Amino acid sequence: MNSTPQHIVDKFGRVHDYLRISLTERCNLRCFYCMPEEGIELRDKSAFMSAEELIDIAKTFVSLGVKKIRLTGGEPLIKKNAAFILRELGKLPVEVTLTTNAVNVDRFIDVMKEAGIKSINVSLDSLKEERFNAISRRNYFQKITENIDLLLENGFHVKLNVVVIRGTNDDEIVDFIEWTKKTPIHVRFIEFMPFDGNKWNWEKKVSFKEILQQVTAHYGENGFYQLKDKPNRTSRCFKLANSKGTFGIISSVTNPFCDTCNRIRLTADGKIKNCLFSNDEIDLLSLHRKKLPLLPAIIDAIQSKDKKRAGLGEFNDKMAEKLQNRSMITIGG
Repeated sequence: MNSTPQHIVDKFGRVHDYLRISLTERCNLRCFYCMPEEGIELRDKSAFMSAEELIDIAKTFVSLGVKKIRLTGGEPLIKKNAAFILRELGKLPVEVTLTTNAVNVDRFIDVMKEAGIKSINVSLDSLKEERFNAISRRNYFQKITENIDLLLENGFHVKLNVVVIRGTNDDEIVDFIEWTKKTPIHVRFIEFMPFDGNKWNWEKKVSFKEILQQVTAHYGENGFYQLKDKPNRTSRCFKLANSKGTFGIISSVTNPFCDTCNRIRLTADGKIKNCLFSNDEIDLLSLHRKKLPLLPAIIDAIQSKDKKRAGLGEFNDKMAEKLQNRSMITIGG
């Protein structure tokens, strides 16, 4: 009798069928909410999964019922052998997608099509070139916006990830939504979250409620409507009347979606994290290299998952002091 579980289920009955794999801790941008100002420690490549190891570990998760794999980073498209990884994952019976800053997207359009990728998340935190370059500490705004247009022209479903930070870009919420009127683009406003080295504080966050207040003040209560939530949704989504695109809010800080969480994270160095905010990790890469079974470790990791936000409780102005976690770039978006 086959005792291998068909699904990865935690003690709260949540089925985990969505795997996010970080390909690299490196990035060609230096966004301050993700990358500490002083950078991160550079490690030997042997500390990280090779392309072949990544594919092997991914296959284990697929055998356990994972239906969707998202590649993240760092910036996944600067990973050596990224094209090989995309093609190999594209052969598996899963939906493959990725989150990218889009700097190198033009070099991978054909590979992404070959891998069957249809939806791509692009990080873009300002529509103002000078401001975006200040946030990212680099000067790629024109290249990124050109590549967003290229994705749309090639029929990709494009979601924009916008981290909203008070005093930085919170005055652009309506500007982003205006983009959805005539363009089939899907904007997702993300509350600023605390991670190592990003100088988060409670006053910098712009909440779900505040974002909706801005939208209502500009468009009126009847100028937009809420869409039906999808299963395992991370955002609450809305649409302007007669618009081609949508906008949504990912409220991990003030209004989290833990009750329907189906996500597993695998870091670039092969550690499984059962929650974005959890400091607990299990080293799958070492087990794989020793040719030991991964299943018990995966099951243990998911069974130890807390009901909400890694057991940290409600977020407040003292949250940054309570967190003992990696920087965002070393976890994977």
